[in-house]
Amino acid sequence: MSAVTLTVLEDQIACVSLNRPERLNAIDGALLDGMDAVLDELSSGRFRVAILTGAGRGFCAGADLSGTGEPWTPPSNSPAFKVTYDAQVRLADQLTRLYELPIPVIAAVNGVAVGGGLAFALHCDIRIGSGDSRFGSVFITAGFSSMDMGTSYLLPKIVGAGVARELMLTGRIVDADEAYRIKLVHQVVAPEELMATATAMARSIAQNNAYGVWQTKIGLNAALDAPSLRHAKEIENRTQVLSGFTNNPAEAALAHREKRPPIWDPL
Repeated sequence: MSAVTLTVLEDQIACVSLNRPERLNAIDGALLDGMDAVLDELSSGRFRVAILTGAGRGFCAGADLSGTGEPWTPPSNSPAFKVTYDAQVRLADQLTRLYELPIPVIAAVNGVAVGGGLAFALHCDIRIGSGDSRFGSVFITAGFSSMDMGTSYLLPKIVGAGVARELMLTGRIVDADEAYRIKLVHQVVAPEELMATATAMARSIAQNNAYGVWQTKIGLNAALDAPSLRHAKEIENRTQVLSGFTNNPAEAALAHREKRPPIWDPL
């Protein structure tokens, strides 16, 4: 069975499940291979929105430290530090691919999301937690630093620098209610409502024009890194003018007048 599965929930909405439930979906080479294949599929234009979740009772428990999983990189005669570095870069680059997908990704966090599991959630566009979800930058409690897998970049942007410092320096695990209070997740729902809530969110995105969703995602990522308000507005200006040259604004106006759903231009 694949360590990552992709299913079609409904038209143009995909569900990606990390699928090593016996290890709380901990990251090993098989999971990385599965994610590579899934990211290829999500980049193909077949889907408008994806939901990322975990099989069983966990979202992702981070790196598999049991010694029973597949290695992150193929066997090599390189020095140990080079093998370790290559493995680190492989996961970091894979998470960047997730962050830069042309479609939005909703993390449906069904249980523990710590270490690399927290990083998976941080690289998604929207995070919805079940009441059973828990989050932690626990790298430091495993003897490393908390500077790992994009956490030092994304966590402060999401929860603020002060909260991020405390979580990263202590390695403390927060429950769903605290995750909502610090704005790490956008919503907390009962476990049995998690996938229905995530799917409803995906539908609300997919009903918008594909060009606008695509440009909003990549434009927002660019604007977050803009050095000033003026730079961000220049990104917006170009994006919005290009949007006006699609048929979507005219179609939106016509659909409003005719009191019907719009028929958007495909990408």
